[in-house]
Amino acid sequence: MSRSERLLDLIQILRRHRRPVSGRTLAGEMSVSIRTLYRDIATLQGQGAPIEGEAGLGYVLKPGFMLPPLMFTDEEIEAIVLGSRWVAKQPDKRLAAAATDALSKIAAVLPDDLREDLDATTLLVGPSSASVEAIDLGVVRQAIRDERKLGFLYSDARGAASERMVWPFALGFFDKVRVMVAWCEMRQDFRHFRADRMSHLSATDIRYPRRRQAMLKEWRATLDKPAQKVPKNSAD
Repeated sequence: MSRSERLLDLIQILRRHRRPVSGRTLAGEMSVSIRTLYRDIATLQGQGAPIEGEAGLGYVLKPGFMLPPLMFTDEEIEAIVLGSRWVAKQPDKRLAAAATDALSKIAAVLPDDLREDLDATTLLVGPSSASVEAIDLGVVRQAIRDERKLGFLYSDARGAASERMVWPFALGFFDKVRVMVAWCEMRQDFRHFRADRMSHLSATDIRYPRRRQAMLKEWRATLDKPAQKVPKNSAD
């Protein structure tokens, strides 16, 4: 591995850690000596990378740092293309368009040989399912980002409809259905709502009283309970 490749790897490792990480941990991940690690940190800092910390305390990369065009391995290119192509076939039109745009932006900054590999990858995505949502999933994603309540009409498996007001915090993409995970005010519990059974979606400006990350953590804990290892897809 060249030194430039090692420096890029170090940046990528720091990106994965949100909290300060010790020099010895970083050196272990990169399979280099602690002395080499310290030299690499100093080199990156000298080149303008906003790495904070010092020996004995740990290091952290401040958010917002933009890397120059990166070199990708063959498998990394395949993962990028396959993931983008899958998202581009989803019913969420805005997310699909964003995936196509993102792939174009990545291609624009790649060297010519890697751009050819990007175009020539033979990993294909099959046709999307026939399931069609009557709601705009972009509204759901925005509510999750903004931590805002959502109102809608929901039909259960038997066709019975009920009005719901929920605190959405996650959206699951499966082969045949999209599922919103939320705290339901009516049930006073976590519930899973199939997007194809939702209608009359109403976005609100009301911020729900919990942080979405806290709810996500709490919801995940419920999945570890023996009786709830397989979550229900509906809000029965």
